[in-house]
Amino acid sequence: MRVKRRRFRLLTGLVVLSLLLACGVMCLRSLFSLPYREAVEREAARFGLAPSLVAGLALAESHFNAAAVSPAGAIGLMQLTPETHIWLSNRLGCEPGSLTDAENNLYFGSAYLAFLLEKFSNPEAALAAYNAGPARVQGWLADSRYSEDGSTLKQIPFEETKTHIRRVLLYRSIYRLLYGLE
Repeated sequence: MRVKRRRFRLLTGLVVLSLLLACGVMCLRSLFSLPYREAVEREAARFGLAPSLVAGLALAESHFNAAAVSPAGAIGLMQLTPETHIWLSNRLGCEPGSLTDAENNLYFGSAYLAFLLEKFSNPEAALAAYNAGPARVQGWLADSRYSEDGSTLKQIPFEETKTHIRRVLLYRSIYRLLYGLE
């Protein structure tokens, strides 16, 4: 009788734990939705990026709000400035299109992230450049107060940029866990 009771308690505990975990994942998915998943995966693949990184960046930049406009004038999901958008369209040899169009913004934002990852071999430096600007990050990398080797930032002087990088990397991990994105 005791063995049956123990088994029942163990089985009941496992069922309750499974339900809690399932509810937890569902709740987390509602907090960390992925509304443009197909476009995120397509543009990430096009530019050789991890979809989880693109999704994490879009969440950190705009919470996937295609109409978002920052105080600095950055627009859309990936928060691109019109100047960067025009520069990218010239570099890629294509028409700029609308920055408030989610798929267009994901295309150009992914292209820009790929460019920065190529320019700055360190992912954290590339994310810092996405947030604070490439020229500023080049200056930090050349300054021994912020970089010992010229490619890795040991310190970032802008709190907003430090927080931004942490958010993007956290969101990337969450998208990997919740959606199985690379």
